[in-house]
Amino acid sequence: MSRLSQQSPDSIFILVAAVVTRIEQVSPSYRRFTFTGPEVQHIADNRHDQRIKLLFPLPETGFDGLPMHDDWYQAWRLLPTPERHAMRTYTIREVRQDVAEFDIDIALHGRVGPASTWALDARIGDELIVNVPNARAAVTAGGVDWHAPESVDQVLLAGDETALPAIAGILESLPDTSRGIAVVEIPHPDDIAVLSTKPDGVELVVLPRGDQPVGTLLIPEVERIASRLAPTVDTAAIATLPTLEDVDIDRELLWEVPVDEHGGPVLASAPLYAWLAGEASAIKTLRRHLVSGCGVDRKSVAFMGYWRYGKSEDNG
Repeated sequence: MSRLSQQSPDSIFILVAAVVTRIEQVSPSYRRFTFTGPEVQHIADNRHDQRIKLLFPLPETGFDGLPMHDDWYQAWRLLPTPERHAMRTYTIREVRQDVAEFDIDIALHGRVGPASTWALDARIGDELIVNVPNARAAVTAGGVDWHAPESVDQVLLAGDETALPAIAGILESLPDTSRGIAVVEIPHPDDIAVLSTKPDGVELVVLPRGDQPVGTLLIPEVERIASRLAPTVDTAAIATLPTLEDVDIDRELLWEVPVDEHGGPVLASAPLYAWLAGEASAIKTLRRHLVSGCGVDRKSVAFMGYWRYGKSEDNG
């Protein structure tokens, strides 16, 4: 019996067994993994910053105990901790349904967690289980957080190395007429090789961080750019805006993606649409600057704390 035989073919998301067929060292900090498998042809090709979940094998039993049915997530959560497969969130970089392949770029941080450790040791033929959007489903699965209005004057994208694959996916999906700025803080200048193309009207600002703490370069640069790109708002008008609620990033997830009741953009048009993701404390600082400092409409800003410095990633 196939691993996937217990899943409904029209589920919004599906678990897929995926085998590594190629490994490419794209840059000093990133490896690109190409996967295939019998169900890979059914992965929806939504582009942009499409999130997927990677589940990693247990050292002794691999995936033997992983529930592979529609209610797998609840069953997975109920597993004893030693039997629960580590799960991490990544951006799917490209889907090639015609040849049943997809790519994922993984940033190498050393042996500090299951994903980076797996990426350092992975070989051709290794298997992962991935939770992906299903192309056969009647509705769009979700997991895309880029919801720019149809008409927007400028876009602002910003993030650290964990957000670079998503930023690359967004830039590669934008209309050629798009204008704005993308800011990426990365460990090494050559890591920008993860990005293959972008609209001519979107300026790319690359901030090689080296050994400095994450956010050291990103925060001041984005604050400077945001203050320039933000629509002109009277200081008195900013003072009348509702107080931006605080988010305890050590206890709560910093994740605010404005969408309408149909999961689309809230606004039909905007002078600026901003998408910021990465280490939560840096993104929290930038969130405050854009909304409270620059008066940018919260309906046109997406903030995502992908990770928290000094805290292990949430397995759920």
